Amino acid sequence: MSIRVVVADDQELVRSGFSMILEAQPDIEVVAEAGDGVEAVAAVQRHTPDVLLLDIRMPRMDGLEAARLVCAQSGCRVVMLTTFDLDEYVYEALYAGASGFLLKDVRRDDLVHAVRVVAAGDSLLAPSVTRRLVADIIQRRRAEASTPPSTVRLDVLTAREEETLRLLARGLSNAEIATTLFVSEHTVKTHVSNVLGKLGLRDRVQAVIRAYESGLVTPGSN
Repeated sequence: MSIRVVVADDQELVRSGFSMILEAQPDIEVVAEAGDGVEAVAAVQRHTPDVLLLDIRMPRMDGLEAARLVCAQSGCRVVMLTTFDLDEYVYEALYAGASGFLLKDVRRDDLVHAVRVVAAGDSLLAPSVTRRLVADIIQRRRAEASTPPSTVRLDVLTAREEETLRLLARGLSNAEIATTLFVSEHTVKTHVSNVLGKLGLRDRVQAVIRAYESGLVTPGSN
């Protein structure tokens, strides 16, 4: 079964370029394109895609608001597109439920890989810039709200699940976590699933945010 994708960007050349790259893949189908956030939300409602590639800065409704609506109303996975690797909107996009983000100068193979990864239920956590963004927003939120880390509790997790969360927050893949913990990848997937379920989280991005919020991991730690 093909991965169904909607591409939303107010620049027609960018939009059509991404669509052409994805359509060339045997397992990916671009079911619609959108030129702004309003069209993107409508396209998701109409076509029920698996993945929405969503530009952050668009007219009528920006990508942030569109991401909030799509994540709240559907199971579609959202990947934000941005020209700036430190765009502040990315912070809010992660909280809105986006599964990650890509720079618009992404390589062809990385774009295709990202769509497949997100469609499979994973998140775009590998790039170091994503981890930096997550760490930065947690610092900002704590400073603004003066919220102590202890208010975010992890005591529902077992010791092994907590360690898995710690390694997730460091950006390790399932294979790397398995090597670190001397367990199989299948066991790691079970631990990750348990962490998400017990903490009521959507995906690995939100798990990383929770790890920082709780103080389990601190910015700059290894």
